[in-house]
Amino acid sequence: MSDALLRAVGVRKSFGGTEVLRGIDLDVHKGQVVCLLGPSGAGKSTFLRCVNHLETIDAGQVWVDGEPIGFRLRGGKLYELREREVARQRRDIGMVFQRFNLFAHRTVLDNVVEGPTRVRGVKPERAREEALKLLDRVGLAHRADAYPAQLSGGQQQRVAIARSLAMKPKLMLFDEPTSALDPELVGEVLEVMAALAAEGMTMVVVTHEMSFAREAADEVVFMADGAVVETGPPSQVLGDPRHERTRQFLARVLQ
Repeated sequence: MSDALLRAVGVRKSFGGTEVLRGIDLDVHKGQVVCLLGPSGAGKSTFLRCVNHLETIDAGQVWVDGEPIGFRLRGGKLYELREREVARQRRDIGMVFQRFNLFAHRTVLDNVVEGPTRVRGVKPERAREEALKLLDRVGLAHRADAYPAQLSGGQQQRVAIARSLAMKPKLMLFDEPTSALDPELVGEVLEVMAALAAEGMTMVVVTHEMSFAREAADEVVFMADGAVVETGPPSQVLGDPRHERTRQFLARVLQ
């Protein structure tokens, strides 16, 4: 084991006869921001879902803070955990999806309070107090009593980020968090994410927002066809890529 907060070794995943991940190796250290780039179908989102065991890997292993995710090692063999045990592990791994996945029938405040009270056992009064602070942090304390349908897409995504932060995760995963937003709303979400990065939150971000990757990432990982093609600091991967496949991709997205 390394001292990485997130470590993936040889992660493979197939759907039917199609191998979507072909041996992914990745280390993410505490406080790092790692951006996963690549074309559609590269396996980026599938990899994120494997990190918190929303998808069961076929081979390899994922550790978060030294703990194998989704499995227990016993007698030299790996055994898949029960769903209740996996849910306990997911408490420490926040995930923000493309779609906001908010509870439509609950207010903004209730959406943020739900996890800490039901999963972590935080007293409602304390959870409410912390939720309001988080909503203020993402610029939405004034909409605490609104319902998701009354918010813009950008506001809903910021609530989704606050909801994940309410669980006090060790690691935050972002799966193309701006892809479902109108262009004029993208900036407000990226601004919140950049602030989290500046505060030292450990983040793995699947994104097509090159400006965010260039400015906020410590490391950029370019994936294609289920494999890591190239990895390095943004200045190298985005500014002087070594591989032709990376150059082809950037030529298209940076037009």
